[in-house]
Amino acid sequence: MMRDDVRGELSLAEFAQSVNLSVWRLCHIFKSDVGMPPIRYLRLMRMERAKNLLESSFLSVKEIAFRVGLNDESHFVRDFKSTYGFSPSLYRSHFNNNGANGKGHGAGEEGNNTGNGNQPTTLGQQLAKAAKQSILPSLHLLIYMFSLSELIIGPGL
Repeated sequence: MMRDDVRGELSLAEFAQSVNLSVWRLCHIFKSDVGMPPIRYLRLMRMERAKNLLESSFLSVKEIAFRVGLNDESHFVRDFKSTYGFSPSLYRSHFNNNGANGKGHGAGEEGNNTGNGNQPTTLGQQLAKAAKQSILPSLHLLIYMFSLSELIIGPGL
């Protein structure tokens, strides 16, 4: 139900009632099965949907926030950044650049290692470590993708 309605138009009480449980019992069972409370899961589902919209559409950040159930754009930006480490606009920019520049540019990897010293490798190691400890598989992929872009293209590009 949460995946189908990330906008959150169904309240937690209505959700609990639909499965004939109290809110407390629903939260307890949900957390034991999923590993997190329903509200946190819904937030992660919203961020996942927003990430997909950023990758596949030209919608504005405000429109994406509305489509995932967050009417306050600043709240959405803060949640997205805390989930993925980048603001939605920066994420879209990195995603678009990786799609255009990240394929078939093996020479950029060699050029990066000569001028920037050890910094990209350290960043890549930190991101890989964070990916191993994260909850969402898609976050693993995202962190790995950005660590590669930092190693190949260079930091801050």
